[in-house]
Amino acid sequence: MTKYFAGIDIGSISTEVVVVDDAGKILGYGIELTGAESAKAVDRAMSQALAQAELKRDQFKRLAATGYGRERAEADYKITEITCHAQGAFTIFPEARTVIDIGGQDSKAIRLDERGKVSNFAMNDKCAAGTGRFLEVMARAMEIEVSRMGELDGKSRNHLHVSSVCTVFAESEVVGLLARGEKREDIIHALHNSVAERIFGLAHRVGIAPRLVLTGGVAKNQGMKRALEEKTGMSILIPEEPQTVGAFGAALLARAREQSD
Repeated sequence: MTKYFAGIDIGSISTEVVVVDDAGKILGYGIELTGAESAKAVDRAMSQALAQAELKRDQFKRLAATGYGRERAEADYKITEITCHAQGAFTIFPEARTVIDIGGQDSKAIRLDERGKVSNFAMNDKCAAGTGRFLEVMARAMEIEVSRMGELDGKSRNHLHVSSVCTVFAESEVVGLLARGEKREDIIHALHNSVAERIFGLAHRVGIAPRLVLTGGVAKNQGMKRALEEKTGMSILIPEEPQTVGAFGAALLARAREQSD
């Protein structure tokens, strides 16, 4: 009889659920905004994942939770984000040796060995600069949707520089550039370069090695991918659904732990 496992990643901005079978194949996933009540976000994301997988919640053999809200989740296992992102990224890309996850409120750089085990990691969880929240604030200042930043970055023809690393000061700098008549696409290009600079510093602390994998919602931003590739001098691998890598890793680890019991 086939066994099913679920992984939940409760982040500050979004919550993801991934369902896998006992072969580790993804059967369904769901993504929801976390909001003020993470339990409701988990229920909504779980409903999406279950509908895709054509399963019921009581069919899970084991369930693992990760992310900043994992301790409040009803799960068999509570596993760190570093471990889950490493597992998920390495399973998708066995050649991965460095994983960069840019989340809503923090960013992580993870160094993997040839077996996919974490050999070193560093986190930026004290400042919004270098995170998805930073880009959201800047998009709001420019009165555009954050989802359009990658598209507009590709239209940039003029090199600008955003010097502030503090989100508050950077927002003021962006407003000043707009007042000066600078184009939004050029400002966005500069912002992506600024974030890439900060992420590069984080990744440099753990030792950047190819292949490099980018995960998290920001990985969907092609301008951010471009900036990081230019900064690191490496081509970057991005999963088909980069936002669910942590939840996928959690589901795989739930499966592995059940099999080892």
